[in-house]
Amino acid sequence: MCMKVKDIALLEKKLDYVFKNRELLREALTHKSLRKPYNNERLEFLGDAVLDLVVAEFLYNKFFQKNEGILSKMRASLVNEKSFYKLAMSIHLGDYINLSISEDNNGGRLKASLLSDAFEAIMAVIYIESGLNEVKRVFYPIMLGEFDIDENTLLRDYKSRLQEYTQEKFGCIPIYELLLQKGPDHKKSFTMQVKIGDNIYAIGEGASKKIAQQEAARITLEILENK
Repeated sequence: MCMKVKDIALLEKKLDYVFKNRELLREALTHKSLRKPYNNERLEFLGDAVLDLVVAEFLYNKFFQKNEGILSKMRASLVNEKSFYKLAMSIHLGDYINLSISEDNNGGRLKASLLSDAFEAIMAVIYIESGLNEVKRVFYPIMLGEFDIDENTLLRDYKSRLQEYTQEKFGCIPIYELLLQKGPDHKKSFTMQVKIGDNIYAIGEGASKKIAQQEAARITLEILENK
């Protein structure tokens, strides 16, 4: 499938951005399955770093009272394949990607990894052409249109992601158990552990049971994904 001018005009309308370098945009929208001399992998690499910074700056300014640990967790819940896939779907990015016939027939236009990579790549093009401020102008409305940017919503994502993962890989859901509760009422601390089947995977601590569960889920995801 080749890019058409009318197709790109629709994409530009959704992004509220007019691309200057059509050759670079073609590269961003070309999957490696097409076996062209170019594909979007290098731009995806750059776009990942750009969006990491853009999201970090947004959270830094919005949550000025939160510490580095909390900010890092919130950023991780937004800067990942699942989140970028959701953003790519919101602008129907799959309709504009150049794929091989076999990849297209195998549902490539709906694959999370493929779409998230392409989303990062087009953000890299905007960065190269117009700079970081223009990336923020384009990206922030898309992000805010798809996600509720508050601490509880963002941190809750770890538990959801872990449950999806364990259901797919193990056919069961994680169980959270309270190990310890300490401190006065105004400054309590909770320690929770995660069990998947008969195995204990991680322990998390926090100022509430929910936060402790999120921390335990985050650590467990890191363990499982690294394996």
